[in-house]
Amino acid sequence: MAPNEYALLCLENPLLDIQAFGDQALLDKYGIKPNDAILAEEKHLGIYEDLLNNHEAKLIAGGGAQNTARGAQYILPPNSVVYLGGVGDDKYAAILHDAVKTAGLRVEYRVDKKEKTGRCGVVITGHDRSMVTDLGAANHYDLDHLKSPEVWKLVEEATHFFVGGYHLTVCPPAIQALAKEAAAKNKVFVFSLSAPFIPQFFKEPLDASAPYWDYVIGNETEALAYAESHGIETKDLKEIALALAKLPKNNTQRERVAVITQGTDPTIVAVGGKIEEFPVHAIDGNLINDTTGAGDAFAAGFTAGLVAGTSLKQAIDQGQWLAKLSIQELGPSFPFPKQTYQPTEQ
Repeated sequence: MAPNEYALLCLENPLLDIQAFGDQALLDKYGIKPNDAILAEEKHLGIYEDLLNNHEAKLIAGGGAQNTARGAQYILPPNSVVYLGGVGDDKYAAILHDAVKTAGLRVEYRVDKKEKTGRCGVVITGHDRSMVTDLGAANHYDLDHLKSPEVWKLVEEATHFFVGGYHLTVCPPAIQALAKEAAAKNKVFVFSLSAPFIPQFFKEPLDASAPYWDYVIGNETEALAYAESHGIETKDLKEIALALAKLPKNNTQRERVAVITQGTDPTIVAVGGKIEEFPVHAIDGNLINDTTGAGDAFAAGFTAGLVAGTSLKQAIDQGQWLAKLSIQELGPSFPFPKQTYQPTEQ
């Protein structure tokens, strides 16, 4: 089924990823853990110039949902995906525009004349990656931009919304506006938990969005953080998935689907009171280049499947396929020339 033009609208925080290989000494220098995903404090701010000046850094158009938007557009027909977020009026925003244009992604950025474009320092150590984010202009996205006539027209015309949890730190009212539009018009609302600190420290806006989730996606650490912060007294990922699926829901025309990824272990999917597991696509460890954005790539392939009207099983499979492609690239990237998804027999 061919989607409408710009059927998928994504919202979150556009960032310029400054990505480089590092070591434990670099992590220790800035007090960062392997596989961290944190917001920058004063002690972290030197890492961006450090990576640029002292390491062979690669610059990539990043931010979780922007990665997902690029990945979904990689799979879907041209002019299927539009992405919203805030950037500065600087050279880094120009780099982002060039990168998304190459990917065929339409963006409607809110341009801030005072703030710099957001940055994410990514330190790769082995198969681990640690992300330190300075949101910059992304932190100033506002409801006025979303409700502007030209942008809201895109909202009204979209059939699917994808929102990354990182945006809960920026503009919860924009998330709620999209969520309520989805529920009122029976559109599909997909939400990513994004990082463990979201359920830990942004519980109130997270819980406000929860009744509108048609699909909620998280990895094992995010799911465990959600359980701990919400009094779900288990570390069994299947039980956590069931709890997520059974949360109160505003739009009762479709059941909520909770998806928990866990690296190379099977993807757990809960619908109503039922659990299914989907083995991931096998890959030789020597082919893994960088796991940065693997979860974003899974969300991209999965959401693209929803937009195209595939079965849940095929959407999961497509997400796993795109994640496998992405981890063979450097950064949250996809191979060119484009590869074409073929369903896997499971």
